[in-house]
Amino acid sequence: MDITTIEEARTRIAPYVKRTPLERSEALTQRIGSNVYVKYELFQKTGSFKARGAFNKMLTLSAEEKKRGVVAVSGGNHAQAVSFAASVLGIDAVIVMPESTPKNYVAATQGYGGTIDLQPTMADAFAEIERYRSAGRVFVHPFDDDLVEAGQGTVGLEILDDLPTVTDIVVSIGGGGLAGGVATAVKSKRPDVKVWGVETEGADAMSKALAAGHPVELPAITSIAKTLGAPAVSPATLALAQKYLESVTVVSDAEAVEALSFIFERLKVVTEPAASCTLVAAEHLRSHFTPDSNVVLIFCGGNLSVKDLCSYL
Repeated sequence: MDITTIEEARTRIAPYVKRTPLERSEALTQRIGSNVYVKYELFQKTGSFKARGAFNKMLTLSAEEKKRGVVAVSGGNHAQAVSFAASVLGIDAVIVMPESTPKNYVAATQGYGGTIDLQPTMADAFAEIERYRSAGRVFVHPFDDDLVEAGQGTVGLEILDDLPTVTDIVVSIGGGGLAGGVATAVKSKRPDVKVWGVETEGADAMSKALAAGHPVELPAITSIAKTLGAPAVSPATLALAQKYLESVTVVSDAEAVEALSFIFERLKVVTEPAASCTLVAAEHLRSHFTPDSNVVLIFCGGNLSVKDLCSYL
């Protein structure tokens, strides 16, 4: 993946995805002490950035591949994105999900037309993929795929277009596809912009991989931020993090929930913990910013059920 594939992805997926807004937040600016902007990717179709990568991957499939159908593994947002994109493009989709997947994610994925295959754990879900691949289905990986990453990287191009004076970007990391794509897009055009990663405790596969120097499989995902719950990053996304990210900040679930509540009350949007954690990270990183810094927080998703929201609070 490079800037050319990301720019090609933007052209390819433009008819199918939303160009989400980027707006300055006075409340967050006061809280952080720098100019803070929000990239509202939670307003993307299916409620997260994942539709970008799903469409970019499936729009490149051959007629024969489309006929065989696709398969994906996901505990949430990627599942909905693949199911939705497949429905729009007339492709049959099977989505393998862990049994711990929130019911609202399962229902939404089914609503978009995907066939659900529930497995005991995320590791089991990934293992089940091989059976579908051997039957001929094309695997749409949630992050370890250049075309998927390039689709996610279009978020970075939009940030540069809408805020040419951006100095810092804070982005969540699950498997690393969004962070890698955004960082590649931004650093290719503006090497001076700093890109900061964030994870939650118990879903911190990238920070552990960076410390070890190679991908590390988590024994379990214990964070409430289930959409950050990749069991391990890939060698490719790790390499992009090593090359482009300033650091990866790991925050607690409690911090993410407090930030979620603040965002809900002051910005009037409901984010996932996977998105609200960017605000926590920005607070941790405050010493790296100045009053003149232009900091963008990517609110990557908003697919939070009322039941989960109430349980968090």
